[in-house]
Amino acid sequence: MVYLNLCIQASSTMNLIEAIHSRHSVRRYLDHPLEAAIVDTLQKAIAEANAESGLNMQLVVNEPKSFKGLFISTYGQFHGVSDYLVLAAPKGKGWEEKVGYYGEKMVLLAQTLGLNTCWVGLTYKKIPGAINLREGDIIHCQIALGYGENSGRQHPMKPAEKFYEASGTVPDWFRSGLEAALLAPTAVNQQKFKFILQEDGKVATRTFFSPWGYTQIDLGIVKYHFEIGAGKANFEWA
Repeated sequence: MVYLNLCIQASSTMNLIEAIHSRHSVRRYLDHPLEAAIVDTLQKAIAEANAESGLNMQLVVNEPKSFKGLFISTYGQFHGVSDYLVLAAPKGKGWEEKVGYYGEKMVLLAQTLGLNTCWVGLTYKKIPGAINLREGDIIHCQIALGYGENSGRQHPMKPAEKFYEASGTVPDWFRSGLEAALLAPTAVNQQKFKFILQEDGKVATRTFFSPWGYTQIDLGIVKYHFEIGAGKANFEWA
């Protein structure tokens, strides 16, 4: 637990708030291998996150087949992906939320290390021998990473009022948390979530139906962003 916090804080001059603002989904990558020091930092952070969460996240390097030739109709083709994270865990909503939460920790760490990333739900190939699954594990999704041909772009922001409920004055920490959550990646940018500021000051969450699915993974991602923006010392989850 200590190592993950230290490597996120010290790996770069970029802090997590800056990483949230600079992170955009990237699907085209340069032919540039990951440096050994970066691989080591990611591997140690993954091992720590797995121990804390019970997930089976794995880093795969120099393996170009999983994303080769794959196309997302709305967003375009993946190109040059040879390094990626596999997010494996048992089935279930609780596991899906953990996949999102801890996977996004790795995404923002990668951003501080100068890498680009993209969450991927369906458009990848499972390469035999590239990963080791435990009994009962499934691959929930993968995260492409590496040095992007560009830094991606920000999707248009939706009005913040659509994503929260509160009675009375909304504190600054809540607004900051919501701002960070709205910058989080979600499946096809669906953003099927809402934060509720309760009268006791605790924060609850709600998800809504999506034909695409992935709402619980999205919830884990946005909750991690909310914690960074709001400051974990300022609130408790309901």
